[in-house]
Amino acid sequence: MKNNLFRRLSILIAPLILVGAVMVSRSMSAPAPAARAENPPELPLVVSVVEVQNTELPTTLPIQGELVAYDKIQIFAEVAGTLTPTPKAFKVGTRYNKGDLMLAIDPEETRLNLFAQKSNLLNAITLLMPDLKIDYPESFTQWKAYLDQFDVEKPLQPFPKPLNEQEKYFIHARNLLSQYYSIKSAEARLAKFNIYAPFTGVLTRANTNPGALVSPGQSLGELMNPNRYELKATVPLKDLPYLRTGDRVRLVSEDVAGNWTGTVRRVSTQIDRATQTTQVFIGVTGEGLREGMYLSGKATGKKVKGFKVPRRLLTGQDGVFVVQEDKLAIVPVQIEAIEGDSAIVSGLEDGMQMLPVVPSGAVVGKRVQIARE
Repeated sequence: MKNNLFRRLSILIAPLILVGAVMVSRSMSAPAPAARAENPPELPLVVSVVEVQNTELPTTLPIQGELVAYDKIQIFAEVAGTLTPTPKAFKVGTRYNKGDLMLAIDPEETRLNLFAQKSNLLNAITLLMPDLKIDYPESFTQWKAYLDQFDVEKPLQPFPKPLNEQEKYFIHARNLLSQYYSIKSAEARLAKFNIYAPFTGVLTRANTNPGALVSPGQSLGELMNPNRYELKATVPLKDLPYLRTGDRVRLVSEDVAGNWTGTVRRVSTQIDRATQTTQVFIGVTGEGLREGMYLSGKATGKKVKGFKVPRRLLTGQDGVFVVQEDKLAIVPVQIEAIEGDSAIVSGLEDGMQMLPVVPSGAVVGKRVQIARE
């Protein structure tokens, strides 16, 4: 009987123990209540700003090119003959002042022919005098004075002016004017036997020596002025509006110490189709310059109104970051000129607060706080 009672109690207690164990297990495995997630407030981006002030800014253009002599000529013979010695040897490096005799060609034969022509004219005028005295006595006196001063070894003087039409026709009928102009042409030819320096310069090439026989059109040498040069440079077509005749250019050389100041003399109107550039000629003088040197520098062009910014600040090449109502914004700008790593832009209003440095995470609409200096 006791055994039956114990068995019944066991049957009743076992489910209770099982239910209690399940409840304890669930209470131990149940997770703790999750803490409520809270988003922290967004902190503003601390930035530095510069205040925009639009001003008139001079533009500068990079310039580079080769020096060429401004005064340089090729020397050619216009007459034939034998070269004779001159006071200065016709050699490379010889310096001539303006008007110095450079070359002399023996003119003896041509001079004697000229004397013969003048003698024939003198004879023709002499034969004319008796008729002139009878038909035009009022003109006889001036023709007599002309005949008295006539010298075959001196330049031929102009004929006396006729006093009337009859005298003019009388002189023409004797063929005197034809002889006169033939002699003047021979005198001009005789002057070409001596070659004088047209400007002060140095001989850079000599192709002949005294005693050599020269002919018309033969190249004899080259004379160059070593004190005046031009820098022949090319400028992109887009930069041409900023360059004007008279602008000053600061020039330097990579091979020679020193610097020089040039002036824009001419701007070509011809455009190179392949490179879309045009030639610019800059006059420059100074010590140490040589033809063929390469010089580079910057030309100061016309002024444009705007604000200069580093090119790295341009967003999409047409805008910059500014602070508006404590938030970042992009203001479109127009690029007026490019100068190396900087650009002159327009489109910013005076007083705008522009970012001099674009920080990481800068986006339009981002809240910012201006750093205190």
